[in-house]
Order: sequence, then C-alpha cells, then structure tokens
Amino acid sequence: MTRTLITGASAGLGRALGRALATRRHELILTGRDPARLAALHAELPEATLIAGDVADPAHRAALATAVGPELDLLIHNASLLGPSPLVPLERLGSEQLRQILEVNVVAPAALTALLLPALHRAAGTIVTISSDAAIEHYAGWGGYGASKAALDHLAGTWAAENPGVRAYAIDPGDMRTAMHQAAFPGEDISDRPLPEEIAVPGILALLDNAPPSGRYRAADFTEETR
Repeated sequence: MTRTLITGASAGLGRALGRALATRRHELILTGRDPARLAALHAELPEATLIAGDVADPAHRAALATAVGPELDLLIHNASLLGPSPLVPLERLGSEQLRQILEVNVVAPAALTALLLPALHRAAGTIVTISSDAAIEHYAGWGGYGASKAALDHLAGTWAAENPGVRAYAIDPGDMRTAMHQAAFPGEDISDRPLPEEIAVPGILALLDNAPPSGRYRAADFTEETR
C-alpha cells in the first residue's frame, strides 16, 4: 500500500487529492489547520489518519514525522498561504505579511522534507510541491505569493539534485475554483474556473502514474495528453 502525506488537506486541492488517492487505496496521512473540516473529511475517509495543525509549527511537523514512521512513498506539499485579501501591490505588502507567506510556503516544506527524507529514501519515494504560474509570471498583487512559489520550485529541483533516489516534482495545477482563488478575487465570479477534480487532480495523478524525470510540470499538460 502506498503511504502518502498531504498537507493542506482540509479544503480545495488537498481535499480533492485525498479523496482521489483514497480510491487508489493509499494509506493516507492528512493534515490541515481547520479541525472541523478535517473531522468532516474523516467521515468520508474513515481509514485515513488526520492530524490538525499548522505546518509552520515545528511541533506539528514533528508530530507528522512520527505519524509517518519509517517509510513514506509520497509527500505532497499543498499547504499554502496567499497573503492579504484583496491582494496588494508588493510595495504595500508588509514585511511581517511576507514573512508569514514565506514561513508557510517555503520554510515549512523545507523543514518537513528534511525530517521525512530518510523515510522517503527507504521507500524510493516521491515529493510533489504544488506550484503556480505566479512562480514564473509576474502579476500585479501576486508578488509575495509568486516569490514563495518560485522559491518552492527551486527547493523541489534541489531535492531532486541532492537525492537521486527520490523523485521531486513541482506541478502547476492551473486556475481552480477554490476558496484561496476566491480570496484572490473577492467579490468576483470565478465559476468559470474548473474545480480541482476536473483538471488539477487528473493531471497530478497522471504525473504520478507516468513518473517522468524530476522537474517542473503543468497539470494541464497531462490531462491534455489523455484527451
């Protein structure tokens, strides 16, 4: 059975990935900051291990490592912080706000991966980091978030370079109809965006099935290949 840890699993893409991987009989460890949402998810996925907490908290990361145990097949870094809503120009993004974004989106994945690399090596496992087109494009208001995703992309590439026995992917899921995306566009209608289950999840599953070389990919590239 494939042992999988997903961060940010209480909503949006993380929740959709948990559901999809449960159908593939993954042994799931799911974490998120909202205990109530995790409890609701547990009603759907009673066999999963659910641990509420903030990945930016070192004690929570240690608890996750304990729950994982000696081997881990798949680590999905999905937990993410957008920043202020509505989005603000970079010149108005406070240093503390930027620090919080980087703490959740960069420092926490780096620290958690460091704890779990021995378990990933034992299983010849895979690391997946959820990226964004904002990591490579420059959009007004997205400076802090985009910078954090660019840094996370770089971490994924470096994990691959330093750990040849472990695959490491950064994948851009594309625009999605999620609470985070709505927060980026408060008051706007985002119903034209696909749900995570429509493109992002199938693309990530296809990435895992195809197991290409470590690198940066787009979910849409894999879903288009299957059409």
